[in-house]
Amino acid sequence: MPEEIKPNVNEASTEDAKLAAEEIASGEAKAPSVDMEADYQAAQQFSVSEVDRTGKGEKAVQDATVPEYQMPEAEQKKTEAQPTGDPADFQAMAQDIGSSNQAVTNVSDDLVQEALKKGQSK
Repeated sequence: MPEEIKPNVNEASTEDAKLAAEEIASGEAKAPSVDMEADYQAAQQFSVSEVDRTGKGEKAVQDATVPEYQMPEAEQKKTEAQPTGDPADFQAMAQDIGSSNQAVTNVSDDLVQEALKKGQSK
């Protein structure tokens, strides 16, 4: 259902807008009407391009998004900690895990002591 626009001369931001509002108020010009439903339906026609309505659109998307390089599948490595109670075993296990992820790990005694101090309640 069309809605009629009623301009206010005092709210016009430019001279052209003021002139148009005055002409509509005096009856010299017809007030524009807005049909929201018709505008919405027209917008739906533009929301999908012509190429997307055919099979070419899907192929174009696949061609554009295919990775340039093939990534190798990740392999899982199972690491099991033996309950020895020796901190050196834990450090060795951490280094094994760090090297398997190709991450740079540097666990020193000073770093471990600092972490222990920060973990203590005051």
